[in-house]
Amino acid sequence: MNPPLRVALFTDSFQEANGVATLSQEYAEYARRASLPFCCVHSGEATRSISDGSLYTLELKRGPASFSLGNDLLCDPLLNRHRNWVLRQLGPFKPDLIHIMGPGDMGILGFWVAHCLQIPMVASWHTNLHEYLGRRFRNMLSFAPFSLVERSGRLLEKHSLRALLKFYRLAHFVMAPNHGMVELLSKATGRPAYPMAHGVDIARFSPDKRAVTTSGEFCIGYVGRLSPEKNVSAFVELERKLLAAGQRNFRLLLIGEGSQRHWLQRNLRFGELPGVLRGEPLATAFAGMDAFVFPSMTDTYGLVLLEAMASGVPVVVTPETGAQVEVNDRCGALLGNDFAASLMALMNSRKLRDSMGREARHLACSRIWRGVFDSFYQTFDHALGDPQVRARMHPAALARTSGAAQSSARPPIGFTP
Repeated sequence: MNPPLRVALFTDSFQEANGVATLSQEYAEYARRASLPFCCVHSGEATRSISDGSLYTLELKRGPASFSLGNDLLCDPLLNRHRNWVLRQLGPFKPDLIHIMGPGDMGILGFWVAHCLQIPMVASWHTNLHEYLGRRFRNMLSFAPFSLVERSGRLLEKHSLRALLKFYRLAHFVMAPNHGMVELLSKATGRPAYPMAHGVDIARFSPDKRAVTTSGEFCIGYVGRLSPEKNVSAFVELERKLLAAGQRNFRLLLIGEGSQRHWLQRNLRFGELPGVLRGEPLATAFAGMDAFVFPSMTDTYGLVLLEAMASGVPVVVTPETGAQVEVNDRCGALLGNDFAASLMALMNSRKLRDSMGREARHLACSRIWRGVFDSFYQTFDHALGDPQVRARMHPAALARTSGAAQSSARPPIGFTP
């Protein structure tokens, strides 16, 4: 029997409130519970190492040169100063694979570590950063002529995407959360590309946590950054349409922080913006929603959709987002660009709401984290046995992963040749 693969994860988000941080936390916890040798490298208040069974954590303190990427996200351009310390710490761990979660400061450090140790590297795509930049750019220049802003925004997105793809080309293989991005990465990088599923904690997010209320208000919910790339300005138009249709007994619960929070507070009559919620308060808030609206058109997946569905809440999304998460009107989602019409259908039918909530919960229960990370490790085994990947690996790494080459005949879950 082959020894378990020794994975070192470099993630830009861990304690923050976003989907990458949630995925990273669940990834490390899965490895700890399964007693798999796993090293997680992320930011912390101090530079230190922590051991917890098979889980080994390296926390790196970002320095005064760090700058904000929005909300609590930071980037330290001088983080590479920790490289020698990280290399010394990883020496005894002897990783077989470096997994980087993106092209931020931790991801760049992970690349250098993989290069120095001659270890194969997988890079996973989680955020359409080029589209985020385009959205923020357009928002900043909203006062300028529309045609000029659009042309400039498209040019910025084009060159940003080109730079991102060059970074992902450094990896031995890549992963992405939707099939469209898998196909793009495969063609643009020339590296084997694999789908990566997302999951949800169905015990933490549950309809059982819905509190009994007597207000009777229809709660329209959202969780995420309150920023231009999330298209949260759509909630102002949504409220206007509901009011024009004679709807008054509703509230908009928008959970999160971001540059547009104060603008939303000024422009929403029925808005509640409590800021960032975590743990049980977040789970209770999800369960108390009557519908979850996700207006973003730039997300690669939208983990909060699964959290809402696990809470028994119907979700209202654009067709593009629904396709990425693989949801439809048979599994607790209403697809369309007219959010107001979808919401009024739910407002006017308790039977529809309850039925879609049950279907949403049913779908979420099929996407638990354990199955997600089981498929990760099957993907790793398959990729490390791929001749295209092995042709680029160092001889020492080839010897260490010879077991993966023997077990790669079984394709990973969700893999389509």
